[in-house]
Amino acid sequence: MQEIAPETTRVVAMVGFDGIQMLDVSGPLEVLSLASRVLVEQHETATPPYEVKLVARTAGPVTSSSGMALVATGPWSELGPVDTLLVPGGAGTRQALEDQALIGWLSHRAPRARRFGSVCTGALLLARAGLLDDRRVTTHWAYVQELAELAPTAKIEPDAIYVRDRELWTSAGVTTGMDMALAIVEEDWGRKLALEVAQQLVLYLKRPGGQSQFSATLAAQAATADGRFRGLAAWIFEHLDQPLSIEALAAHADMSPRHFSRSFREELDTTPAKFVERARFEVARRLLAECDDSLERIAAQCGFGSAETLRRVFIRRTGMGPAAYRLRLQRDELRAPAPPPARGL
Repeated sequence: MQEIAPETTRVVAMVGFDGIQMLDVSGPLEVLSLASRVLVEQHETATPPYEVKLVARTAGPVTSSSGMALVATGPWSELGPVDTLLVPGGAGTRQALEDQALIGWLSHRAPRARRFGSVCTGALLLARAGLLDDRRVTTHWAYVQELAELAPTAKIEPDAIYVRDRELWTSAGVTTGMDMALAIVEEDWGRKLALEVAQQLVLYLKRPGGQSQFSATLAAQAATADGRFRGLAAWIFEHLDQPLSIEALAAHADMSPRHFSRSFREELDTTPAKFVERARFEVARRLLAECDDSLERIAAQCGFGSAETLRRVFIRRTGMGPAAYRLRLQRDELRAPAPPPARGL
């Protein structure tokens, strides 16, 4: 196997503070750390491509929002040259926003990194540091309004799981930080290494950055875990190409159509028709991002019946047709610089 020889190890630093969300920290750093192990162990490179570290006000334990502690290797004030600087979120973000020393350090230090960004509500700290002005960004859906108040000129994409704007990367939070980290690995080392890392972590290679933070499936499962409609959401997603009338859904639930409609709305706070349309829309949006099928074929797969119906739904929900939506995703991919050669992978 051809040896892969990184010119230098890239330091990736995560900024810690009490109350951080543990997965915001451990998820992305584990992706990058595993990428290093895969290269060293399987591809015979002597120099690890990444060195990951957690820095905080002082070296030592940093308490997470779950009560478990992570150990900072050193103070952020003494951080040396760094390739990538990331800021996590968590319950402690509120207090960190008032830490003038931290905010001042971020304002000065983050732009000096080749790449910087945030996971979840870490975007609020970048905003307070004045680093998101006129930039495309995202954060956890529950904090979009607060981010808009802190960075009024930022172009917030509230539905995206991660967004890249040149050297700035922001993600929606928790597991989406891993999606963002996989995209970083792909940019630095090529798709094949990112795929190997994703396979070892049992992850999708990447969910498209523009994919919705919300999932009708997850929302339904959360709402009905102990309710009368357990399993109905999964059944709907398995039969999207079929006519999902009130009568068909009611028959599956073994209820009369009238009683079903009333009970469904009480439990899920939406009508069956709106739920089915949302499910079809989400699957259509994923297919537009992941495959080159025609609009007619996607419309048929998702149960919209025709490309014109698909177009009307997209315009109502996104302000653009499905063809324009797909083109925007493609342009977002092209906006990023091409990854370097795979270096012998």
